[in-house]
Amino acid sequence: MNTYYHVCFTVPDLGAAMRDLSRVASLTWREPRARRIGDWDYRIVFSEGPPYVELIEAAPGGPWGDTSKPGFHHFGFWSPDQEAESSRLEDEGFGVEFSGCPYGRPFAYHRVDSIGANVELIDVSARPGFLETWGFPAS
Repeated sequence: MNTYYHVCFTVPDLGAAMRDLSRVASLTWREPRARRIGDWDYRIVFSEGPPYVELIEAAPGGPWGDTSKPGFHHFGFWSPDQEAESSRLEDEGFGVEFSGCPYGRPFAYHRVDSIGANVELIDVSARPGFLETWGFPAS
């Protein structure tokens, strides 16, 4: 069974999005981090959680599409077998929008056209690293 743990928005201005969500939803944030996957640089941050709010600031193109405007990008789920679950979703018509697997990251975005966004499956084996990287307590 897949376990929901975050929602992600792409934003053109990470600082402004953090500030505004703090004001309207009383969210608190970890420190943003600069990252790279493949040819794409991006900045990322997570709110306190769970569930978590993830914000990604990146140049347009790449895994997150048109990031020139803010938008909902995906729901994130821990998967006990990301590879098998991704295959199942593909078989059911939810194609892979982007896979981090070729870059050594066990996740894939699957397009769900009826909601205009993606579902991200992340192998649960990545969970301890996620919690440690962001300084969240192991649960």
